[in-house]
Amino acid sequence: MKKLIAMIAFGALAAASVSAQPKLTKDNIDEVIAAMTLEEKATLVVGSGWGSMNAGSMTAASRVLVPGAAGTTQAIPRLGIPQTVLSDGPAGLRIDPKRQGTDKTFYCTGFPVGTVLACTFDAPMVEELLAAMGNEVLEYGADVLLAPGMNLHRNPLCGRNFEYFSEDPFLSGKISAAYVRGIQSQGVGVSVKHFAFNNQEINRMENDARVGVRALRELYLKNFEIAVREGDPWTVMSSYNKVNGSFTQQSHDLLTTILRDEWGFKGMVMTDWGTKDGTVKAVQAGNDLMEPGAPVETQRIIAAVNDGTLDVADLDRNVKKILQFIVRTPRFAGYKYSDAPDLEAHAALVRKAAADGMVLLENNGMLPFETTGNVALFGLNAYKSIAGGTGSGNVNKPYIRHISEGLEAAGFKLDERIALLYKTYRDYQNAEDVNARFLPGQPLGGELSLGDGVMPEMAVRPVVISNSVSRNDAAIVVIGRNAGEGDDRTLENDFDLTAAERELITNVCNAYHKEGKKVVVVLNVGGVVETASWKHLPDAILLAWTPGQEVGNSVADVLTGKSNPSGKLAMTFPVNYLDIPSSHNFPYYKPQPQRGRGFFGPAQKPAPLKDYDYTDYAEGLNVGYRYFTTNNVAVSYPFGYGLSYTDFEYGKPSAKLASDGSVTITVTVRNTGKVAGKEAVQAYVAAPAGGLEKPARELKAFAKTRELQPGESQTLTMKVTAYELASFNEDASEWQTAAGTYKVLIGASVDDIRGTSEFKVSKVKSWKANRALLCEK
Repeated sequence: MKKLIAMIAFGALAAASVSAQPKLTKDNIDEVIAAMTLEEKATLVVGSGWGSMNAGSMTAASRVLVPGAAGTTQAIPRLGIPQTVLSDGPAGLRIDPKRQGTDKTFYCTGFPVGTVLACTFDAPMVEELLAAMGNEVLEYGADVLLAPGMNLHRNPLCGRNFEYFSEDPFLSGKISAAYVRGIQSQGVGVSVKHFAFNNQEINRMENDARVGVRALRELYLKNFEIAVREGDPWTVMSSYNKVNGSFTQQSHDLLTTILRDEWGFKGMVMTDWGTKDGTVKAVQAGNDLMEPGAPVETQRIIAAVNDGTLDVADLDRNVKKILQFIVRTPRFAGYKYSDAPDLEAHAALVRKAAADGMVLLENNGMLPFETTGNVALFGLNAYKSIAGGTGSGNVNKPYIRHISEGLEAAGFKLDERIALLYKTYRDYQNAEDVNARFLPGQPLGGELSLGDGVMPEMAVRPVVISNSVSRNDAAIVVIGRNAGEGDDRTLENDFDLTAAERELITNVCNAYHKEGKKVVVVLNVGGVVETASWKHLPDAILLAWTPGQEVGNSVADVLTGKSNPSGKLAMTFPVNYLDIPSSHNFPYYKPQPQRGRGFFGPAQKPAPLKDYDYTDYAEGLNVGYRYFTTNNVAVSYPFGYGLSYTDFEYGKPSAKLASDGSVTITVTVRNTGKVAGKEAVQAYVAAPAGGLEKPARELKAFAKTRELQPGESQTLTMKVTAYELASFNEDASEWQTAAGTYKVLIGASVDDIRGTSEFKVSKVKSWKANRALLCEK
């Protein structure tokens, strides 16, 4: 009897203990942490592992989640802590489009890449567009989109520049903040990445970015600062690389001193996808979540707490950040996602937005086409167009509307003989590529590219071109480029045109101009290409970028005038690659020789031209237009440049200084042309001489008009704070707005200044900063 009573008492005690365990709510996070074991805490700060969201590897417990998502946080059921889903972006949600056991599809909209968004110079439009992307994140059951990517365009050969916004930190920061607000307006989160200095893909896991403190503060961190302060992202993703000797994932200076203490970031920090040795150091630095997660990381954390090398208070702090994140998510709230977002409506938004980000580089009276007619369409990528980049930034889209398809839908009649020529060539090359994979000594498979490569342009015999002239009213030549995660671009045959491309443009222009017919070149590219040596040949050049799944329709809309191009360059197009200061400190490769006649054949990379264990950012502030404008170096197309089908007149601008040190800039823009259009107005500021040496002028504000009808005008108002005027004094470790007279330059580009004004700051303003991220070399 006594034994029975004891068993009943023990059972009652155990039941009471279980019932006393807290279940996570928004209001009891500290209580839940107190109830967690060390093992549970170490589990929560480590993700579920590689492949945890692949359809073939899902466990029974995770079948409610999202196949194809990048990863998850781990659940602790006894405390009511659910898994959450983290999925790739940034040009749309990346998940598996098909799943076992159902015929239903789960395609996601392919949105314009980051470069296109920046070229719109239209933050309100970006915020509205990204709300549609956020809706897909929500309705497909993800909690966080691993985006936006917002590293600076330090060098045009960076393989992921298409994901990123600009060479200018102010433009990058403002567009990124709009992106963040748009996604998060739908009740899901983002992960701003890659924090920071992931400005190249070669050796991105180990490369040490050696950056001076002033350039670090004014350029490479400033865009992140703006995004954090103005967008309030749920999470930030630390990058793989080092900065000034320390891995960013393990840098207390970066993740705590700057990000949290100075900028006021309240959210969670997660690693990029990988497993580094310094797990404990990452926890101490304020890197809350290790993704995708590995058991060894959990074991390291437990061992470090037990042997005293990791203070449990640091672990508890990170656990709290993760729990604060989890209680914000749709999954915690029990949201019943539909798996059925309105893809048709989102495609219509993409079509319009893409056209707003395209840049008209040249137009000698050819565009828009007055009527649709017979057109000779040259270029492999005219018939298989590029919607976005490769790698984790690729989206499983329901379709890509190719340029050929968009032109036909707009009423153009394409030359069937030329179309057949390209189809036959592509089919043959694809067959050869398959054969090349079975050559003796060739390994099967290859690196995961997550997207299609670009087939090198075919050589077209001059007689084919000349014979086509009589059948067509005009010619369009499409040049294609793509890049992506894991590698950088090359100078030869990538930044520069290939011999076949140069010959194609030359021969088409010569043949059609001889008969008084015109030629337009469409650049379906993900990044900057050389244009100075050939841009005089065609009658028009449209920089279409890789603008999402509606690429063909958007290009056709611009060529026909249905959309008036209003994009402006978010980066400089140099005359020559070697004109770029960072070209002397960028680890580019020579082009890779290909085996067989195909374009996917494996190839061995030769030795790199430069050591890439570290990269010296020796150019300092001399990035993009800051260098070219200050040093009067000629460019092919300047930052902020872009033509329109109409003309705009700028009134006299005014700049008024307020008592808080902010400046209000106003300017009236009038459409003086014959068709409706939008104009992106840029406000540059030239600081007073003396003190810190500064660029000739820097972008400090921008605004875009609504669509103005001929004769219509609009007054734009832009505000610049005193802090936004400041430069970083490395010796004093503080931001300083110098006293003196500042000149405001209102322009249609950095080189096309339409009006000026001035204001005077009577007293120096300063903001102290911590001495952080000093170079260890």
